[in-house]
Amino acid sequence: MKRRAFLAAASLLPLFVSPEALAAKKKNSEKNTSKKSAKSSSKKSSKKSSSSRKETPPSRPQAQPQTTAENSVLDSAHPGSSATRLPPVKAPEPPALWRTFEVATTVQLQPSRGRQRLWLPLPLNQDTLYQRNLGHTWQGNFELGSLRRLPDGDLEAFYCEWKEGVTPRLELLTTVTTADRHFDVSRRTLPPEREDILRRNLQASRLLPNDGEAHKLAQRIIGRILDPVAQARAIFDWVVENTEYDPGLPGCGNGDVRRQIEQHRFGGRSADINGLFVSLCRAIGIPARRVFGQRIEQSRIASSLGIRGDATHAAHCRAEFYVPGYSWIPVDPSDVRRTIAMEGLDLRDSKLTAMRKILFGVWEMNWMAYNVAEDLTLPNGPALPFFTLPRLERLEGALDGLDPGSFVYSIRSRQQLG
Repeated sequence: MKRRAFLAAASLLPLFVSPEALAAKKKNSEKNTSKKSAKSSSKKSSKKSSSSRKETPPSRPQAQPQTTAENSVLDSAHPGSSATRLPPVKAPEPPALWRTFEVATTVQLQPSRGRQRLWLPLPLNQDTLYQRNLGHTWQGNFELGSLRRLPDGDLEAFYCEWKEGVTPRLELLTTVTTADRHFDVSRRTLPPEREDILRRNLQASRLLPNDGEAHKLAQRIIGRILDPVAQARAIFDWVVENTEYDPGLPGCGNGDVRRQIEQHRFGGRSADINGLFVSLCRAIGIPARRVFGQRIEQSRIASSLGIRGDATHAAHCRAEFYVPGYSWIPVDPSDVRRTIAMEGLDLRDSKLTAMRKILFGVWEMNWMAYNVAEDLTLPNGPALPFFTLPRLERLEGALDGLDPGSFVYSIRSRQQLG
């Protein structure tokens, strides 16, 4: 059974690797082979002459500055690392295969004393190479309804209000098109990110520390690794091996990484596990951020990584980190831990070996991204650590869609064919 599971998972790898990356890998392999043979013949010819020379002690390597959130890879990248030894610049190529989805969110509320106000998260308002927003339509008996956006562009939401005595109802239809996203080590794909965005994603937030114990832990994980991509990979592997996924928690979890590090109890749901990855990256000077969103279809990687039935309870947070020359690199250590928890797998299972390779550098786009906002204030609304679920404000109190007794909503998705 293990052999069949491994072959099934390994067969997915070509789905998420570009032809250019495979060609570059083959070329590098042939180049390394020729170098080895040349080096071997050179050793034989110089062996006799080198024995008569006086040996000189190797020079001591110069100490490199330690990267931190204040002294980041953007300022002092190690010479020869992936942040300085850049591949040739190539124009970004849009993916060939896009899939279009209609996502319908339906909300039914109980009458309430006073006005009721509702916010719904919307997909990214800026087009990317993995997602494009094709627009929204809505209908309902609200008195006021409109799209609202934060000034920095990190978040867009649908906001509506109902007056007292009305039984509120709303249906919002969103159309998005998505394409699988993957990191190509052979391609310098995009122009540099804005400096202010990178600096913001090095800073600590209320739930994500970047100093103290977080910095010490991150330094222990990376050891003497100097390349930022390899450092992020070491953190990814550590998070996978030292966290626990808890399917009993609501939504994406509470995202409180500060508490995880203080209590030395690592895990939770996607906002917690991927948030830990982001926090540790920031602690050693690698810009990183959580991307909040929603699963909208079944998965080709593992059954536990897709929706079953509708998408109402399929909110999911992912992560990405930034390296100069490569822009943002997608990862998802939480989904490795989710597969272990939901399918009863062991860390040594051959299927997980393939999954760990795929989920460092790949987002399967059976998911749509909402926003990257943290420590935010909703337009005309309350302050939140992050925003992935419908938010209702009324005189009786605030609700976030996790209480089925008083706040009924559903999310249905359908792929458009043809």
